[in-house]
Amino acid sequence: MAAQIIDGKAISAQIRAEVRERATAVSPPPHLHAVLVGDEPASALYVRNKERACAESGIRSTIHALPASTTQKELLALIAELNRDDDCDGILVQSPPPSHIDEDQIILAISPWKDIDCFHPENVGLLVAGKPRFQPCTPAGVQQLLLRSGVDPAGKHVVVVGRSNIVGKPMANILLQKKPGANATVTICHTGTRDLGHFTRQADILIAAAGRPKMINREMVKPGAAVIDVAMNLVADPTAKSGKRFVGDVDYEAVKQVAGWITPVPGGVGPMTIAILLQNTLTAAMLRGERR
Repeated sequence: MAAQIIDGKAISAQIRAEVRERATAVSPPPHLHAVLVGDEPASALYVRNKERACAESGIRSTIHALPASTTQKELLALIAELNRDDDCDGILVQSPPPSHIDEDQIILAISPWKDIDCFHPENVGLLVAGKPRFQPCTPAGVQQLLLRSGVDPAGKHVVVVGRSNIVGKPMANILLQKKPGANATVTICHTGTRDLGHFTRQADILIAAAGRPKMINREMVKPGAAVIDVAMNLVADPTAKSGKRFVGDVDYEAVKQVAGWITPVPGGVGPMTIAILLQNTLTAAMLRGERR
C-alpha cells in the first residue's frame, strides 16, 4: 500500500489560521521586520512570500530592502535600531546575505527576544535545555507535520540525516526532549556516516536533511516508516519548462511504495517553515513586557 501523503500546505494553513485568531488579542498587532540585502531573486521571492503570509495571518510586516553595497556596519546599525524599537517584535535578516557580510555577526547582533529564526546562541541554549523561547522554524514545522498527521514520536526511533545548525541539530534536540510531542530515541547521521542504510532502516521516523538529491532509496527505508524530506535540491530536468526542477533527498516515487507516511517536495516541509515563523512572531509580541 502506498504511503499517506503529508500535505504541508494544508497543515501550514491550519497553523496560520490559529496564529490569525490569537493575533487579534494582541495590541498593537505583532510586527515583523524583514531585512533583505541585495537583489538575489530567490531571496526577494522568499521575503515577498513572508510578507503575504503575514498579511493573511494578522501580522504587520515591514520590509527593509537594502542595496547589495550595504556594508556590515550599516546593516549592524539598522539591526541596533530595530532592537531598540518597541514596535518591532521580530527581526528576520534573509539568508544568505552578500559574501562581504559576516552572517555570524548578524545573528549575534539581533536581540534574542526578537530572534524569531531561533539562531542566536542564547535561544539555541534555551532549546537544548528544554526551555525554548522560540522554536527553530523548519524543525518545529517537521514536528507539527508528524503530530498533526497522527505520528507521535514518543518512544520511536528517529533517524535524522543531516547535522546543520538550521535543521539537523535542532531537529534532534526538539525530538529527544522529555515532553509531549517528543520523547523519542534520536540518531544523527550525515554525509560522513558509513553504511547509512544500516541506520536509516532502523528508523520509525526518518528525517532527511543532508542536501543530496535522492540519496535515500527504497532499500534504505523501513516498511511503514514516516519519511520527512526537508531538502530542496535543484537538478537538471529537460522535461521541465525551465530545464530544472526541485527534488528532495528522498527518491519519492520509489520510497512512497514502502513508507507509511511521506512528504512531497515541494509542498511538504517548505510551507511549514513560514507558518512557524509567524507563530514565533506572535510569541515575540506576547513577550513584549519581558524584554523591556
